[in-house]
Amino acid sequence: MSDPDGDPAEAPPTELLRIEGIRKGFPGVVALDGVDFDLRRGEVHVLLGENGAGKSTLIKMLSGAHRPDEGRILVDGEEVRINGAQDAERLGIATIYQEFNLVPDLTVAENIFLGRQPRRLGMIDRKRMEAEAAVLLERVGVTVSPRARVRELGIARLQMVEIAKALSLDARVLIMDEPTAVLTSEEVDKLFAIVRRLREDGVGIVFITHHLEEIAALGDRVTVIRDGKSVGQVPATTPEDELVRLMVGRSIEQQYPREREEVGEALLEVEGLTRDGVFHDVSFEVRAGEVVGIAGLVGAGRTEVVRAVFGADPYDRGTVKVAGSELRRHDVNAAMDAGIGLVPEDRKGQGLVLDADVAENLGLVTLRAASKGGFVDLKGQKEAAARIAEQLGVRMAGLHQHVRTLSGGNQQKVVIGKWLLADTRVLILDEPTRGIDVGAKVEIYQLINELTAAGAAVLMISSDLPEVLGMSDRVLVMAQGRIAGELPTEEATQDAVMALAVSTPTTPPTTPDSVTEVTEVEAPRGR
Repeated sequence: MSDPDGDPAEAPPTELLRIEGIRKGFPGVVALDGVDFDLRRGEVHVLLGENGAGKSTLIKMLSGAHRPDEGRILVDGEEVRINGAQDAERLGIATIYQEFNLVPDLTVAENIFLGRQPRRLGMIDRKRMEAEAAVLLERVGVTVSPRARVRELGIARLQMVEIAKALSLDARVLIMDEPTAVLTSEEVDKLFAIVRRLREDGVGIVFITHHLEEIAALGDRVTVIRDGKSVGQVPATTPEDELVRLMVGRSIEQQYPREREEVGEALLEVEGLTRDGVFHDVSFEVRAGEVVGIAGLVGAGRTEVVRAVFGADPYDRGTVKVAGSELRRHDVNAAMDAGIGLVPEDRKGQGLVLDADVAENLGLVTLRAASKGGFVDLKGQKEAAARIAEQLGVRMAGLHQHVRTLSGGNQQKVVIGKWLLADTRVLILDEPTRGIDVGAKVEIYQLINELTAAGAAVLMISSDLPEVLGMSDRVLVMAQGRIAGELPTEEATQDAVMALAVSTPTTPPTTPDSVTEVTEVEAPRGR
């Protein structure tokens, strides 16, 4: 076929996958209600939506974990039924979930070919398996031995092993669920280079992210899902404000709505905290009505310090005081009794009991206080849980719903909610908005404002530098296990923070006067 000028018309892109009118319900919840979606060969199609919008249900249908109640799935124009993982593999569909599906005690090669190991004379052909794994690892640009144990790898390399595993299946459709959530800026750049290479090879990629800046950098098209419905398909160059409006159904006027309060007395005082080889001589305070942010590069010791403050990890020297009273070291119960709460970085592994319901999780911290004579006041606990769930706007079928089935944003609300029930005076938030959509982020920021307005103190760790700058009253910067400097919010810029974060602190500076201009250091991405 030719155009009117006689030149051959460009062939339309080949459609790999189409979803038409998909509907899926669970008891008390309609997860998907008439969703349409299509994916072309050699494109990155971003799937965007709030936590709980239905994205996870959709990709689980494509991977064979769920079956649709209504609608059709077509691959190469033919209607298909995906009744399990083997059907998905046969159709060339591979999914990389947020929680990696790898066996820690097996080698990289064994994980890549798990259940599909090449054999010779009835025995696993390890030499061939490791050679083929090495080719796949080279294709995704990661330097790691096929014989290395998976448990020895960092997050970024685990991500690459998952991609290599997908490529070993000859995947034509690759679904990536929040692949950048736990990666540094440099690691994200490497991942993007791999995704672009796969796109050039004709792989169709479904890319799920909450980081809007990634969409224009990598995507071709965007489909937005809201409340289980596909509400729009737009180019990846669509302005972020419009994407947010499509996602949440309203405009978000202020991304970081910090309402600064008049600060009161020091509620948390940390003096000379040291754990040999991990962090050294860390001192700071957080006052009532104040949010103090802790910034720094991965490995700077931020999480280790706050876990020691909470009593979860030991320390060798120093003191922790709450409202002037010194706490026993390495004693979580003493910290909780003093009014300290910790929302951990790993909410699923450390902050929740996934197989318990919403009410049980909200009552975890107050269980001891609600027990008399060995009996728990279940009625009182449930009433309190219902009150806090309503206050936080937890989207759920009911208090009986298992926390495992909630979206990431709603899980995070439950983790925070249990500390609100305990009347926490000092709340430590470690990566409070990781893996959470923009609408839920703003809700959590408003919750931080409510806490400080009520006289609580908040200590917040975040690798999302704009979040630290936007929500903190003061910013502490850690480098190599020490406090490298402290910046008041009006003087805290990305360059100033990063200059301290990459410094080698000896006697830690306390003012921005010691900060030299940094132009070649890239600020960490929002993760």
